[in-house]
This record gives sequence, structure tokens and C-alpha cells, in this order.
Amino acid sequence: MSLLQTWASHAPLWQRAVLALLLGVFTVLGFAPYGLFWLPWLTSVGLLWLWQQAATPAQVFKLGLAFGLGLYGLGIYWIYISLHTFGGMPWWFAGFCTFCLCAFMALFPALAGYLAKRLGHLLFAAPLLWALSDWVRSWIFTGFPWLTLGYSQAPDSPLAGFFPVIGVYGVSALVMLFATCLLIVATSGPRLRAAGGVAVLLIGGSLLTQLPWTQAVGKPVSVALLQGNISQTIKWSPEHAEQTLRQYFDMVQQANAQLIVLPETALPVLLEQLAPAYLDALKQHAQSQQADLLIGVVESKQGEYFNSAISLGASPTQSYSKSHLVPFGEYIPLKSVFGWIYRDWLHMPLSDLSRGTSKKPLLIAGQKVGVNICYEDVFGDEIAQQLPQAELLVNISNDAWYGQSFAADQHMQFSQVRAIETGRMVLRSTNTGATAIIDTHGQVLQHVAHDQAVILTGDAQSYSGQTPFVWWGNWAFLVLSVGGLLLIWRRR
Repeated sequence: MSLLQTWASHAPLWQRAVLALLLGVFTVLGFAPYGLFWLPWLTSVGLLWLWQQAATPAQVFKLGLAFGLGLYGLGIYWIYISLHTFGGMPWWFAGFCTFCLCAFMALFPALAGYLAKRLGHLLFAAPLLWALSDWVRSWIFTGFPWLTLGYSQAPDSPLAGFFPVIGVYGVSALVMLFATCLLIVATSGPRLRAAGGVAVLLIGGSLLTQLPWTQAVGKPVSVALLQGNISQTIKWSPEHAEQTLRQYFDMVQQANAQLIVLPETALPVLLEQLAPAYLDALKQHAQSQQADLLIGVVESKQGEYFNSAISLGASPTQSYSKSHLVPFGEYIPLKSVFGWIYRDWLHMPLSDLSRGTSKKPLLIAGQKVGVNICYEDVFGDEIAQQLPQAELLVNISNDAWYGQSFAADQHMQFSQVRAIETGRMVLRSTNTGATAIIDTHGQVLQHVAHDQAVILTGDAQSYSGQTPFVWWGNWAFLVLSVGGLLLIWRRR
């Protein structure tokens, strides 16, 4: 270790920045589809060590920025695919926009390290500031909390036991705190206490996974999750609309379940433009089985358009409209400033939608179902707004925008965390993947192959009760983090 410390104190900053960037790249392997949950522990140890050896807060900022560029540059490279391959944006401008997003996201770990160095007690301030930066990233400019560090711990890490208590941002803090303890054990300082901290986190998390936070209600219901595998290149093509409608109609006719779920915007026309005979036939099939359909479709209401899920079948028709829209994907922020991008370079359908307002569960198939659409399930506190009333969670998505990248697997991992946080099963029906049934421990019970047209059938169990996270949301994490930082400031 003394040789490494000598290198760190004498090596040019650019060499240390390259090491930080590589640590960020390897951290991506901790997330799905690779699932090496222990790897972020080690890469975080490396980053904290580099920060510890840095002479000034400015150096810490640059090292954190390099780490973030490695993490997000590889972790969300698929943004380029959506902009260029499917959005029609010129390759150079799509690359520039993707880099700008990655650089913006990299500012958050950089600022966390900078403030921790300024505050003093870096090894203990950094975990709290890192987690707070992940939380800020979840709401600033409507939020994009992709690759929040805590997600890497689902579902198999011992630290996953803390999700139902302090949520994903609290687990982000624990990942960094775990790395702090490992670094102290490996270098110098109160090694015995640091080893005790490692043991407490591992044993405590393992014990928490055994607690029955919620209870099963009633009998399981049979479900059929449809994955149409409609290529994004033809999804909104008028020439292929009839073919898509016929394909989903045939899949519905083949499905035999109490709850049949179609993906986000499965029907590529406005709900009002669908032939009444088409909807009646779908409804009659569901009623003949005493079942309900949940269909992703775009609704028009008083001149506004909504990304919605509507139900048809034995239960009264109900709908849920997406409330957390994707900026630059489903609505144009500052249209007067950025509208030229859509007019000249980016050709995305449904880029000016309106927000839904209802957060009530739908009563379908005899269950109280909390519906969320696409990346809404990245926001745990918003999902919790439908609880404890909702007994089952359903996510409908279309990740075909990102080609054959690992974006869909990362997205499913976020759903796994929502299942653990809420103590609810999660059903995912997607266009091209990842379609899956997830249990309350975040384990994938059933999962079909990506990029295939297939019907996933299985059973889903409803649950009642609420986890501590559902009760207090992110407030527990925020109070503990801010309180910890105030204590560090006073000790300074």
C-alpha cells in the first residue's frame, strides 16, 4: 500500500484520472445484466482512496468527474441509439448530446467528492453526499436517476435487505459506507471498528431480508404478459399499423388468464381512432374468461394526448395516464428554445404529451393494481403514492428505443428494487423485453427471451401492508443524511 500511496502522491493528475475513469467503467458491471453486486464495493474503495490521496478539493472534483464519465459513458451509451438510430438525429449531434448528458450526470459524484473534501472527514462525509447527489439527480430537471449506485445491490446483495427501510438512495449511502469500512481495514485507522461496521452491514442486511414486511391477500391470479416484439423502425408507420393491431389481437385471443397485459403504446393509433368492432372483440374475449385486459395506448382528451393504460373486460373500463414524462422524449421542455431540434434533426412520435394526474390503483381482475408506465418505475417515492392501497404493481414499457443494448435489463433491475421497497409483486409487459414476473424479494420468477414475440403466462399474488419505506418514503434517508452531515460539520 505504501508503494501505491507514493504513486498517488507523485503521479500526474491525468494518470490518476484515467484510473478513476476505469473504476467508473468497471462499476457498470455491478448493474444488470452482469449483476456483480460486489464490484461497486471495490471500485468505490478505489475511488475513495484516490480522493483520500488528493491534495485539494479541486483534484477530488476532477477525479470524481472522471469516475462519472466512465460510469455513465458506458452505462447509458444506449441514449445514442435512441437519438440516432431511431430518432434520426445526425450521428455527430447524437454523440454530442449523449456526451453532454453523461458529463452532466458525472458532475454529481464530482460535487459529492469536492464537498466531502471541503467538509473534512472525507471517508464518512462522502457516502452521505454521494447518496444525496443521487437523490438530487432524481428530481432536478424532472429527474434522471439511472444507475443510482444502490440499484447495483438488487436482488442478491446482503445490502438489499435495507431497501424496504431506507430505499435505493439509502442503500447508495450504505454501498459507499461499506467501501469506507473496507478501505480503513485495508489501510490504517480503527481497523477493528471498521471490520465491525462491515459485519453489521452484512449481517443486518441479511436479517432484514427475512422479515415479512407484507402479507399475501387472497388467491393468486393467472396472468398473461404480451411481448409483441414490434421493431421501433415500423412501430409508428401507418403502413404497418394494421399488421400490429392484428398481431396483438391474435395474441390476446391466444391468452388464457384472469389478467392480460399489453405493453406501453402497444396499439399504434389513438384510442379514438380504433374501430369499435376491434375494441368490442377484445372486450368480449376478456369477458368470456371473466378476465380483464390492460392495454397501452395513446388517448386524446380535449385536445391533449396522454400515454395511457386502459382496461377492458369483466371490470368497468378504467384508465391510468402517465404522469412522469420523459423530457425531450414525451414532452419538449422550453419549447421556444429547443423546438428547432425536433423540427430539424429529431423525429420522435408523441413528443408533446400531457401529464396524467390520477395516482389511484385500478380495480381489475379482482385485484387493486398500481399501474406505472415505462420509466416511471425509476421513481420509488412516486410508486409508493399508490400504496398501501395497491396490492400488485404492473409496469408496461417499450425499451425498443435502445436496440439490443443492456438498457432493458437495467430497467428491469429498477423494477426489482421497487418490488423489494414496496413488498409487492411486479409484472412487466414490454414490447421487446424485459418481460417478467418479479416476487416481493426482487427475484425474477419468470422471464422470456428478448426480441421475440411471446406470451409469458404465470401466477401473481397480491399483498397488503406496507414497508417502512412506503410509510416514510425518502424522508428517513434524507433526515439521516442531513443529520450525519451536520454532525460531521460540528466535529470539524
